[in-house]
Parts: sequence; structure tokens; C-alpha cells
Amino acid sequence: MAASPSTARAINDRLALRLLQQDGPLTAAQLKKLTGLSRPTVADLVERLQGAGLIRVVGEAGAERRGPNARLYGIVADRAHLAALDVRTGSVAVVVADLLGRTLAEATLPITGDAGTEAAAERAASLLERTVREAGSAPLHSVGVGAPGLIDPVTGDLRDTSGLPAWHRRLVRVLQQRLPATVLVENETNLAAVAEHRIGAARERDTFVLFWLGHGVGAAVMLDGRLRRGASGGAGEIGFLPVPGTAAAPSAVNCDGGFHSLVGSAPVCALAAAHGIAVPPDTAEGDKEPGAAFAVRAALAGEGNSEAFLDTLAERLALGAASVASVLDPGCVVLAGEVGHAGGDALAARVEERLTTMSPLRTEVRAGRLGGAAVLRGALLAAREAAQDDLFAPAGL
Repeated sequence: MAASPSTARAINDRLALRLLQQDGPLTAAQLKKLTGLSRPTVADLVERLQGAGLIRVVGEAGAERRGPNARLYGIVADRAHLAALDVRTGSVAVVVADLLGRTLAEATLPITGDAGTEAAAERAASLLERTVREAGSAPLHSVGVGAPGLIDPVTGDLRDTSGLPAWHRRLVRVLQQRLPATVLVENETNLAAVAEHRIGAARERDTFVLFWLGHGVGAAVMLDGRLRRGASGGAGEIGFLPVPGTAAAPSAVNCDGGFHSLVGSAPVCALAAAHGIAVPPDTAEGDKEPGAAFAVRAALAGEGNSEAFLDTLAERLALGAASVASVLDPGCVVLAGEVGHAGGDALAARVEERLTTMSPLRTEVRAGRLGGAAVLRGALLAAREAAQDDLFAPAGL
């Protein structure tokens, strides 16, 4: 059945808005080419979107051209603001951006374990509110929050997870109570996968698995362009994966003895020290870079018995990658986080080479491109998605 005129207009408007947000600013002629719509239809939608306050003229395509088609149209990016939070065990980072994702203000705050649940949550919420004020007067529409731990797939709430501070869960409630904005919570590794998929190492891959290698280790599963969270929200809890080479098996409440015991920052630092590579004291969390990232960079620079260290680390990472490949056959594994970013293409190549001897399934290994910033970038993309359907919806859409 053919779409009604109002439905057709809604579809065309949404398409044009997405193109302007992703590729803009654009002329009417460029919109015509990209959408495949007729010139009159594009002229109508441009007038309609301007009237709704969603787009405006932001310049001209060139001095050699004049007339309506030479005007450049862009999203009204200051119609509302977006915010993203990267919530770590001992800190929180905040960024506020416009609707095109341009950073307007940012801040970080260490939060020590003795702050207390209520006080820690209030400090983090106040940091966000101050940063929002610094960004300008536009209303805050959506907030994306990336946090460690499991997200309940039914309620969307951050679950109470042993080993993580209670203020994480309290912060979400405080933000929901204090802010006139949509608050979205997602596992930090999942958000990193979203960011690497949209703007990082996996831009042309709709199916891949991302390993987050930082202070700890996690994974995210992207299949056919969609995150897969699992029945309980625990898909990707790869730190608990039983692997050879550890002293014991992991338990239901502790990942010691699992994959984490091979590739978490502390064991990687210990491995580096055993190979004559000096690393600064590692910290459990906070704003400091994990010591493992420093160790990997030092090894790549030739410090100590670097070849043996890198080969052993690649062997360990390949164990986890082979396990994932045997179940999911993703075709691609992205080594993300601070450690994956530090290792770059050199470490990824070593892991891929070792993986080919462990698994008959062809699996490309890539280095993440966004490093520790991936969580914030992913949270901002989640907030932008939430705002898009609401704010970029003229009457009738």
C-alpha cells in the first residue's frame, strides 16, 4: 500500500535531517542528489524544516553560484544541548556538546572511596550541572551515562554489582530527579563499541566484537549493526572467561582466575616487570592511565625484553579472541581502550597472527582508534540518538 502524503513527507524530512546532521551543511542540490527526491520536493521540505526551526541557512556553496541552490543549509545545533558522562570507579568525566556533537564544555572529577554514597553522587551531579551552565543557555535534552557493570535489559537500570561503588546507581537516580532531561544508562564497553562502530576502527563493520583493555577487561558484541546485551545484560563479561594459564578458576562473584587475570592492567604490569620493562605504580581506577598502556608503549619502543613481552601478551589476548571466535564467528575483533590504543596496529597484528594458529575461523584483529575517550564519545552518540527523533520531528512526523 502506498504511503499517504503526510507519511511520505515525514520520511523525506527525517532522511534530509539525518543527512544534514551527518554530512551537512548541504545545498538543496546536494540534498536532491543524496535523497533522490525531485527538486520541488526538496524545496518543500527545506521550507518546512526552516519553518519548524530545525535548519537554517549557514552560508553559500561558492561565489560562482547564486540562487536558492547555492545556499548551504545546516542543523540548528544550538536548539538543545547533549551531555555524556564516563563514570569510573574513582572518577567521573563530563562533556557537554551541541546537536552536531561539537564539544562546548568538559570537566573531570576524582571521587575517592571514602566520599560516601550520597555525597559522591551529589558531587558528580553537581559537576554535570556546572558544566551544562558553562556550555551556554540552551536546554539540556539528553544525557548518556557510561558505567561499569550490568544494565538490566528489561528496566534499563544499572544493576547492583559487587565490587562497584554504590554511588554509581545512586548517581543515575539523582540525575533523573534533578535534570529536566532524558537520562540513558549503558555499559561502558557497549558505548565504546558504538563509538568505534560509528567513528572509529569498525566503521564499515556491522559485526564485530570489541575488547575493552584498560584497568580491567570487558567485551561488547555487535551483530548486524546491533548491540547484543544477552538475557541478563551480561553479554561480554569476558573477564570471567575461564582460560588456561591462571592459578584457579573464576567464581560467580570474582573474576580472579579468568581472562581478567591474564590481560587486566595489574597482570600485564607484572608481565612487563618480569621482562625488564619498568612501569609506574598501577592504580585501580581514577583518571590515571592504566600502567599496562605505559608498559605496551615502552615495549614497542624497545625497552627491556620487549619482543618476548609482546609475544606473551599477544598469546594471552589471542586466547580470549579464539574463544569468542569459536562461538560467534564475528570476523573482526577490535582491541580498544587505553591498552588497545597504545598497542596500535603492531599489537593487533601480533594477536591476529597468533589467532590464526588457534582458530580455523578467519578473524581480523584491529586496534581501537579512540582510546580512553571511546566511552564518552559513545555516550554522546547515545544522547544524540535520543534527541534526534524528538527534536528533529516537525509536526506530522
